[in-house]
Amino acid sequence: MKNKTVIVTGAASGIGKATAELFAKQGASVVLSDINEYEVEAVTKNIRYLGGNASSFKADVSQPEEMKELVNFAVKAYGKLDIAVNNAGISGEIEPLIDLTIEDFQHVINVNLNSVFYGLKYQIPAMLKNGRGSIINISSILGAVGFAGSSAYAAAKHGVVGLSQNAALEYSALNIRVNAVGPGFIDTPMLKVLDNGIRSQIVALHPIGRFGKSEEVAELILWLGSDKASFVTGSYYPVDGGYLAR
Repeated sequence: MKNKTVIVTGAASGIGKATAELFAKQGASVVLSDINEYEVEAVTKNIRYLGGNASSFKADVSQPEEMKELVNFAVKAYGKLDIAVNNAGISGEIEPLIDLTIEDFQHVINVNLNSVFYGLKYQIPAMLKNGRGSIINISSILGAVGFAGSSAYAAAKHGVVGLSQNAALEYSALNIRVNAVGPGFIDTPMLKVLDNGIRSQIVALHPIGRFGKSEEVAELILWLGSDKASFVTGSYYPVDGGYLAR
């Protein structure tokens, strides 16, 4: 990853944080983005303390202009863009479909799906200037199946898979690889709201018998971003402890 520039959105915690740290550890220059300015700056400072090359940029991924500014910042700071990880997302309200407000549905779609479109729209042109690039969009196991109470989230994450496949069809011949990753339930701050009973029920849905770790997802993302995955594009990779195999 030396001489590579990487953007990671949603990098203040969870999968995004672990991914940014891993890319930096492997020698990449990493731009960490998040809407939580102070938290993402703290992660960035820690990467620098450990000898990594990193910068932070506050951005609301649901706003196209801010995604454009993020890409411009990365290119200005490091001269180019090689890899982008569109990870930022929210769980949204857990409600039956008809109880979900229109505003909540639209908010989840904006943050989890529209943001990926905005990312692709501005990241791909920057990569075309280099003649190559790799984009990893973070979907979910709910990019392949449903989950009661999560209509907006499932719709958005299904959309991420489709959008990734379509972008791969359009730009792989131009040496831009685009793939989607589908984490199962990963032990991140997003799951902290669950009580122990619900946590136990969800763990039981994973044949491996536990939640995943952010670092385990980051390893897959790193591989997809690297030249070791040079023939991999338009794919959807679950990393789910066997959830989808049930």
